[in-house]
Amino acid sequence: MKATKKSLRSKIWLFFFFFSLFILASLWLVEVLFFDTYYEFHKSSELKAIVDEIPELYGQEDFYEKLDSLAYDEGICISIEKNGYQAYHSMSFNRGCIIQGSDLYRKDFVESDETIKAYRVENKKYNNEVLIYALKLNSYTQAYFSVSMEPLDSATHLLKKQLSIISVLVMALSVLVSFYLAKNISKPIEKMSSLAISMTKGNYDEHFQSNTDIKEIQNLENSLDQMSQEFLKTEELRRDLMANVSHDLKTPLTMIKAYAEMVRDLTYKDKKKRTENLNVIIEESERLNALVDDILTLSSMQAETIPLENTEFSLNTMILSILEKYQVLLEKEEYQFLYEEKEVSVLADKKRTEQVIYNLLNNAINYTGDDKTVCIRVIEKEDTVRVEIEDSGPGIPDEEIPNIWNKYYHSSKKHKRNRVGTGLGLAIVKKILDGYHLPYGVISATPHGSIFYFELKKSSGQSNK
Repeated sequence: MKATKKSLRSKIWLFFFFFSLFILASLWLVEVLFFDTYYEFHKSSELKAIVDEIPELYGQEDFYEKLDSLAYDEGICISIEKNGYQAYHSMSFNRGCIIQGSDLYRKDFVESDETIKAYRVENKKYNNEVLIYALKLNSYTQAYFSVSMEPLDSATHLLKKQLSIISVLVMALSVLVSFYLAKNISKPIEKMSSLAISMTKGNYDEHFQSNTDIKEIQNLENSLDQMSQEFLKTEELRRDLMANVSHDLKTPLTMIKAYAEMVRDLTYKDKKKRTENLNVIIEESERLNALVDDILTLSSMQAETIPLENTEFSLNTMILSILEKYQVLLEKEEYQFLYEEKEVSVLADKKRTEQVIYNLLNNAINYTGDDKTVCIRVIEKEDTVRVEIEDSGPGIPDEEIPNIWNKYYHSSKKHKRNRVGTGLGLAIVKKILDGYHLPYGVISATPHGSIFYFELKKSSGQSNK
């Protein structure tokens, strides 16, 4: 059977209400069932403590005055007999006193060998049970201390009446307090719940502020507010991604279609023109294929399905090999790469390291200045090697630096078609280097260009040189 759902407010109210009810029920249970037992225990302990003090007081000049004071203050009855005759009886006469001659415990105690002995007898005069402690002060003197084991009916009646009034007041107060607490605790949570439901419908610009002074709810509000902003940012990035991917897919597809139609309708007989048009088709197909490859690579990395395998290789040889492949770009568009060769071996995943350098070079080419210059530096440290790739472009504003590693993020959201690469390069770089747990980043000071860097571990043969 499915449990009935209740609101937080009603649950809090019910909890406090039944908690108060439980406390009052416990008090009544103690009052009705255990009060007499507790009273007997208390009086018995109290009387025993008094009896234990008497031997020290016996013989003092004010002994009988002290007995009168004890009898009056503690509500007990005290009697002292010498050689069978009553030598003293407390001035306080109460329900704990038993009329002399109407009992048999005195004879039993006098004839016994015990110094102190307790008796429970029925007081016929008041129809109550009395606890008696008999004490031998010497061979011919006995002291008897007695107290009623039943509380006065008037006292218990008064206590129950007071408890009834207190119960009504406590229940009324508990209802009010529980309602107030339920309202003040549940109100901000209900508001957050409503805003969270609104977020599920795509309203990510919600703000969770209820002005509550409860620390945990404030922390929850701040977390939800931050999550809302992250969702909003993610949604914006998603829209940008869709727009930018659509743009980069549409451009080569449009060019492929246009040049294919040109070959079919106009230049199919002109060998030179046909070859030029077909080369354009091939280049755009390669660009399209590269974009698809980068999307698949990034998706695979995010799913953590591509293992990283460390091998030892020459970083200098790799960089020279990569720059050689850019010679066509150097010849056509007059780009220049400044690199001072430095032989150093590293321990890393060779394929992924090459991919990182390619993507950082592509990014530098796309954003370098009018001088079309890109600098590559290799800086040796004690146990690591730092690779820096610098462009001469306008730099990156500080507020945009945290976002440049996102897929398809473009400065100031102005999307342009990259000269090289697909626009996913920095996202791939981030994923690879995060997988290695290696340091990386960017240093930029507008308008003086940007330096992208990452570090690799030196091979064991070159560490600490």
